[in-house]
Amino acid sequence: MGGVGMTASLDPVDPLGANAASLSREIDWFGAVLETRLHAYFMHDGVPHDIYVHTPPDLTDDPSPFARALVEHALADDFDARIVLMLAMLPHVRPQALDLLFTQNKNTERQFTEFGGWRAQHHNGLLPTGETAAFVLAGDDLSRRFDVMALFDADHVFARASILRLERRADGEPALAAALHIERDFLERSTSGREHKPDYSAGFPAKRITTQHDWTDLVLTPDVIEEIDQIRQWLDDGEGIMQRWQLDRIVKPGFRALFYGPPGTGKTLTATLLGKAAGVDVYRIDLSKIVSKYIGETEKNMANVFDQAQNKHWILFFDEADALFGKRTEGSTANDRHANQEVAYLLQRIEDYPGVVLLASNLKDNIDEAFARRFQSAIHFPMPDEIQRLQLWRNLFPARRGLSDDVDLPALAAQHVLSGGALLNVVRHAVMWAERDGRQVVKQGDLLRAIRREHIKEGRTI
Repeated sequence: MGGVGMTASLDPVDPLGANAASLSREIDWFGAVLETRLHAYFMHDGVPHDIYVHTPPDLTDDPSPFARALVEHALADDFDARIVLMLAMLPHVRPQALDLLFTQNKNTERQFTEFGGWRAQHHNGLLPTGETAAFVLAGDDLSRRFDVMALFDADHVFARASILRLERRADGEPALAAALHIERDFLERSTSGREHKPDYSAGFPAKRITTQHDWTDLVLTPDVIEEIDQIRQWLDDGEGIMQRWQLDRIVKPGFRALFYGPPGTGKTLTATLLGKAAGVDVYRIDLSKIVSKYIGETEKNMANVFDQAQNKHWILFFDEADALFGKRTEGSTANDRHANQEVAYLLQRIEDYPGVVLLASNLKDNIDEAFARRFQSAIHFPMPDEIQRLQLWRNLFPARRGLSDDVDLPALAAQHVLSGGALLNVVRHAVMWAERDGRQVVKQGDLLRAIRREHIKEGRTI
């Protein structure tokens, strides 16, 4: 009954308020632990000072997104992990709670080494490090210090679930000298209650793509549809298939497919529809831009994409794949060697990614055979034939809505070879001309004029 009452007392549509209440309790608990540690460190009075007498707040009936995240990742009963988590979050939610650690050592006239922490360039408070976590949890106990170090291992839930990590440190510095970094997604969930969806930036060379279309808008050949259905099946139950058939012993996780064909034939639309059907985000990475803009930082920036994607089951859609995975040429310059390193790194991350990776190219022959062999499927998106073009025209003008009586869709489909993407451009221009002239219907002349414009853009004439 108590749990039901507590849940009912908090507005389920107010995650921000629920998080604030939950974090306030967590911060108070952390403050008590920190005071006990400092008292034990400085007051050698023979009185035992055990930080573990301070029981963490009970999260059993706590409906906040913050509490649910801890329960979800089996951290609710992990005292040490919750202390480290609060250390990483405090600079964002209550930075003054760490001011006690600015205490000066009178012998050295500087901050205590064992407290760790950085002074930021603009932030006036302490940025806690792994050393700070070791001090709060272990004090001078060396064996406990080793326990704290294990919290930052790659197989710990902090790393596996992309909750927090240690920042990169300079070569030669101790591991715990690195600052604690709370991941943006976890911080958003624990404060505003929203899911963080990263956008394109220099450090995150990927952009989320969506569609308002559905599968009926995609006109493809039956064999292509069958290939796509396999990817849909994998998205629905890939892990189950691997386990039931014991493929996880012999097959790498995930599904990798190459989409190839002329521009506008449905490669990007298919990727977004797959994500829409599976309820997962699709992130597009333009490899041509990575190569030209981020040479020298490709590995770091792509690591950021893969690390975030891995725990959210994103579909990764690599466009212009031949920019990086094209035919290799023998080269001995520093740039050639660096490019080969980037390709090797990306290929390894793609092979290890447990989700769906789609690579798109205009021509299959542009992709190096050694790379192409790594894909589970290679799906050809051809130019639509006459029947498919007619279907596309009819999809764009259902029941001839918005068409003048003089428009002959079968003739347009028969006489003009256009991709689905090109047809969308044609319709857009034709509609704009009708609007400009104050008409509510598109005429045959509008469409022919727009088709001519599209052909000229593609370097063709009619």
